[in-house]
Amino acid sequence: MRRSLVFLAVAAAAASLSQPVVQPLAAQTYPTSWNPELLKRADVKSAMAMIEQRFPSQVDEWVRITEMPGKSRLEQQRGAYVKAVFEKEGLKVSVDSIGNVTGVRKGTGGGPTIVIAAHTDIVFPPETNTKVRRSGDTLFAPGVGDNTASVANMLSTLRVMNATKFTSKGDIIFIGTVQEELGLKGMEYWLQHNPKPDLLIVPDGAYGSVAYGALGIYWTKFVFTHPGAHTLSSRGIPTPVKAVAKAIDRLYQLQFDALPNGAVMNIGQIHGGNIFNAVPQELYFTVDLRSSDPVLLDSLDRTITRITQEVAAEQKVGLKIEIEQKSGAGGTEKQLEGARAHPIVQTAVDINRALGMTPGMPGASEAVATGATDANPGVVRKIPSIAIGGSKASGAHQLTEFALASSALPSTKLLYLLTATFADGIKIVPPAKIVP
Repeated sequence: MRRSLVFLAVAAAAASLSQPVVQPLAAQTYPTSWNPELLKRADVKSAMAMIEQRFPSQVDEWVRITEMPGKSRLEQQRGAYVKAVFEKEGLKVSVDSIGNVTGVRKGTGGGPTIVIAAHTDIVFPPETNTKVRRSGDTLFAPGVGDNTASVANMLSTLRVMNATKFTSKGDIIFIGTVQEELGLKGMEYWLQHNPKPDLLIVPDGAYGSVAYGALGIYWTKFVFTHPGAHTLSSRGIPTPVKAVAKAIDRLYQLQFDALPNGAVMNIGQIHGGNIFNAVPQELYFTVDLRSSDPVLLDSLDRTITRITQEVAAEQKVGLKIEIEQKSGAGGTEKQLEGARAHPIVQTAVDINRALGMTPGMPGASEAVATGATDANPGVVRKIPSIAIGGSKASGAHQLTEFALASSALPSTKLLYLLTATFADGIKIVPPAKIVP
């Protein structure tokens, strides 16, 4: 993809970037603020050593939080824990009406406001067994990776900052968000009710990768209705069952490009009927539609609605359409060229490299123009926003979820180093080499 020098100059000027005199990285393609000399600074060296020294305790805390109930809207115990840590560490703490726990670490003035947000909720109900089982370096438990690891990383970062007397010009705002799994509701609410930050860092995503985009997420419930009938009177009459079956079949025949620039659709729920021997009076299915392209997202949403309405009419059943949420799309890779050119993205990539963190499979992208995290509402609002990995984990939203404990160590260092890099301002390490 071509990026002109003119575009870079405009992006740099818009961000009011200054340029310290340091040596450039040899293979730089995008603007970066990462300066390896930071690792030689006394307070940073002390912080890195402290993160390592305290890591066993961090893992213990990770386990404790994992074993707390945390289903969306039932995050109170986890929220109370985060609030207690924030208060102990001297932050200015508040809890909003939706349940987000916010702690402000005041800066000396004149620097960017940095928000670090880790969601506290999980998808599993309270009766789920979340007892953590350890096997070597592996932690097994529902919710252990998504996103409890990142909550522990955030708390560790805060403690180390205080212990090493870390200072920043801008405020650093730590947030334990809620209802992320219900459509990023907590982060969306927070951004609606607080001043716009300069940078948003979300520890929640793929290990070794940096997400700077936002998948639009549309959740819709299609409810088919009918007066119902006894089985003995059901022959030949309309039934919501046939309508649901035909609608789903037609929807899965839709053709569109795959992500990252296409879309994905999932029918996650089908519910209805009460007894064996009756035509159900109500039957519904849900559609989870996602795309980074706002035009494609809206077009597919209209097509899905039209097809469902046509099937309901053909099958002579009623239809109710309930919109659960519509989170906007950040844009395609091409549309997000400006976001990719902001130094926060390449800085995170460069720190990943410095820490030996890779996105896994050979050739995998280090920065991706998608995302389905609390960074999304920031991307849509044009706030420089990224999501970074909290741990190397697998099986998210499954009872078989697991995470590698040791992977949270470099992830925590990444979070600290990102914050330290931007603590006093947004700078570029020159020159920002542009490769056509």
